[in-house]
Parts: sequence; structure tokens; C-alpha cells
Amino acid sequence: MLSHLNINRFEFEHLLRFYRSMDDRIFNFEDTMGMTVSSGSVTLEKDGSNLIGISIGGGAKYCPCLYVVQVFDNTPASREGTLQSGDEITGVNGVHVKGKSKQEVAQIIQKCEGNVTVQYNKLHADPKQGKSLDIALKKVKHRIVENLSSSTADALGLSRAILCNDSLVKKLEDLQRTEDIYRSLVEQTKRLLKAFYDLALVYKKFGDVFCKIGVREVQQSSNEAFNQFGEAHRLMEKYGISMLKRLKPILHDLGTYLNKAIPDTRLTIKRYADVKFEYLSYCLKVKEMDDEEMQFSQLQEPLYRVETGNYEYRLILRCRQEARSAFAKLRSDVMACEGFVDNDDDDALLDAEEASEATETILGDLVNLSDPDDDNVNAASPLIGGQDLLGGF
Repeated sequence: MLSHLNINRFEFEHLLRFYRSMDDRIFNFEDTMGMTVSSGSVTLEKDGSNLIGISIGGGAKYCPCLYVVQVFDNTPASREGTLQSGDEITGVNGVHVKGKSKQEVAQIIQKCEGNVTVQYNKLHADPKQGKSLDIALKKVKHRIVENLSSSTADALGLSRAILCNDSLVKKLEDLQRTEDIYRSLVEQTKRLLKAFYDLALVYKKFGDVFCKIGVREVQQSSNEAFNQFGEAHRLMEKYGISMLKRLKPILHDLGTYLNKAIPDTRLTIKRYADVKFEYLSYCLKVKEMDDEEMQFSQLQEPLYRVETGNYEYRLILRCRQEARSAFAKLRSDVMACEGFVDNDDDDALLDAEEASEATETILGDLVNLSDPDDDNVNAASPLIGGQDLLGGF
């Protein structure tokens, strides 16, 4: 065979060593996609379940490195806060783990007693790099599926995530209905009060005219009758102004509920929904990449991104972790905001009831004033004339 290739044994061995060295270089090559790493170590104390709170991916025989897939909540790793999804694990308690499988590393951690020191290469990744067109399209898909029923989504072959049909997102519809009801109520009340104010001014003008006529009357009985009739109309105007002053702060509170509380809650829920859909998109992307790795593994075929450090997958893991943190924070904010809106809704209902009662009371007094009985007029006159219109409110 060597004579057929026209090379001697020395040249053949030289070429063999060269190709072996090139094979090692190719295997050890890492496509970092522009990301950088920095080395460090962290010491974690195991919990009662003999765990530190991380899951591990990568490792032999296809991936040259091992990395953190997920940091679980309320565990030593999450409370310490150093390790993040996508960070490479290079050693455990001084034992070099390069080239080992993830099962072997998990066993090493389990066998450690007490504290575990993890050597790592911190992945410095920009989350914006992970926001690809694929993620944007997945967000659009989740937004569409969110508004579909289960039967419709299944008929169209659209997968539904466990966080779809979120009650907090559905709160937007309830907010819109509540806003429409109260806004109509406020607008109708404003129109009614404007008409009532115009009517009160008419009453005052009638009262002024009747009093002027009374002054000009020569007969005492006619004078007293016109003056009394004029004062009654003036009292109607005062009662009307008193009602308007009493209702004004109630309408102001309803306006604050409509123009401040509801819009702020709607904005918070929309931000929450956007972050939720982004988190779901990264979850779906991770699932797709896992399925791809499994398919190539079953075929025993190499996958470029895996053999070069799986940096793309680690970037998506980091983005998923940060999206999950933002999602959890905004969810708590939305729930708190939802409580405020519910309380404001109750307050707005009480304000509406108070406005109705105040209007009914003052209109009843106006009916009494319209009675020609002198006792009613004389009984009502000290009520208005002897005190501040807004006294007691």
C-alpha cells in the first residue's frame, strides 16, 4: 500500500501524527460566537437532600465541556447566586472534570460531604444576542394561541404551553369591561350635573326676579308672597350648588380610578404578558434544541454546535433563566397591582353609591322646598342660611 502511495514509512508516520494532531485541534475547537468566559470558583453547602441545586448538561462523548443547564429555586446555588445557566463546570473539589460525562460529575458531587467547591468558567453573554427572529416568531405564536380555546388550538395543531390561558392576562378583558362601565357612568353623571347646574342658575334668576317684583308690590301680602317665593327659588339654587360641591370629590376619585389605576394596571399586565411570552419562547427553543441533539445522538452523528462547546444552546439557557426571573418578578407585581385595582374597584363602587345617596337626599330636600307649605320653607331656611354649605363634608 505504501508503494502504491509512493511514500516511505517515515513520511507515512509523519502524516499520521499530523492528522492526529489536527483531529485533536478540531475536537478542542470552541465556537464561542463572540462570547467570553472568565474563571472562578464557588463553595456551596449542600442542603438536607444532599443537593446543591443545579442540573448539568453536555459532557462526553459528544460535547467537550459540561455546563449548568438550570439553577433551581430555593437551593444553595440559587441563594448563593454565582452559578448561572450556561456557565461551564471545569472542576469539583479540585477534581478536573473535562472529558467526563454529566452522570460522572453528578456522582462526584453526590459523593462530596459537606461543602462542595465548584470551579467554573463564567459565560459572559449578551441576552440581546439570543433574541433572534425565531424567538420573535415564537412570541407571536404564543400570543395567538393565548386567545384560542383548547379545542381550536388542537384542531389547528398548535401546541399550548402550560402558562397559556393565564388568569392574569385574562384580567385585561375584565379591566376593559369595568373601565367601560365606570367611564359611561362618569360621563352620564357629568352631563346630568351640568344640566342640573344650569337649572340651578335658572332657579336663582327666577328667585331674583320674584324678589324684585315683591319689593315693588304695595300690598304687604303680595310683597311677602313674592319674597317668600323668590327665597324658595334661591334656596333651590343653594341646595343645587351644595350637591355639586359634595359630588365633585366623588367624581374626582372615580376619575383617578379610571385615568390612573386602570391604565397603570393594564400597562403592567401587558409588560407581564410580553415577558411571559418571551420566557415561553425560550422554553420552546430549548426543547427544540434538545430534540435535535437527541436525534443526532440516536443516529450517532456529530452536531457542530455541540462538538464546538454548545455555546448557542448555553446562550439560550442563559436567556431563558433571565426571562424566567423577569417573569416571576412581574407576576408578583401584577398580582399586587391586581389587588390594588380590586380595592379601588370597591372604593369606586362605594363612591358611586355615596353619590347616589347624596343626590337622592338633596333632591328630596328640593321637593320639600317646592311645597307651598310655609312650615317646610321656614324649616329649610335655617338649614342653609345658618351654616357653611360644605360644613361637615
